[in-house]
Amino acid sequence: MGAAAPRTAELRSHPTAPATPSTETFTLTPSRTATLTSLIALVIAVLVFDLDAGLTAITLAVILSTAWPEDSRKATGQIAWPTVLLICGVLTYVGVLDEMGTITWAGEGVGSIGIPLLAAVLLCYIGALVSAFASSVGIMGALIPLAVPFLEQGEIGAIGMVAALAVSATVVDVSPFSTNGALVLAAAPDVDRERFFRQLMVYGGIVVAVVPAAAWLVMVVPGWG
Repeated sequence: MGAAAPRTAELRSHPTAPATPSTETFTLTPSRTATLTSLIALVIAVLVFDLDAGLTAITLAVILSTAWPEDSRKATGQIAWPTVLLICGVLTYVGVLDEMGTITWAGEGVGSIGIPLLAAVLLCYIGALVSAFASSVGIMGALIPLAVPFLEQGEIGAIGMVAALAVSATVVDVSPFSTNGALVLAAAPDVDRERFFRQLMVYGGIVVAVVPAAAWLVMVVPGWG
């Protein structure tokens, strides 16, 4: 008892310092330097030399995996393979539809409607729906020429129509089936990927249902341009 009292007094006079959370410092290791260099090389190879993006990326990945097998093994285990395979399947399906002319056929059918405002909102919905599963830029390039016939009638402003199509086609990139949404899903750390996938899918569905009509009301109906 006598020894415990001085010890207690000593603890009170010298309180224990609060524990500080450990912070992990990331250093620029040779493997990380090589990965960043490979990303820059991929961009240059695709944009400057017009090489195939997929084949170039796989080639660089094989080189990195051969040089640093242990790091590559850990990175491969963190890839959301079900999401990758899902996106590949969806993109293949949309690519087949595009090659068969289905998207062009649907756009031409909408463009032939005699009511320009109705045709405009339907084109916005087609752009949003297809862009949720494919490239937004590609869909815009396919749909904007289809809007030219009823734009020439002068009842709809060209600037407002193009802006509405652009907004409808790009804002749906939050969909987990699109490239950007899939990248967000695959790179999200420490989350339940199945739950996060469902959340992105519900949010993307709401955006597809609401945004085209809102863009049509704000940009097309007033007659901008």
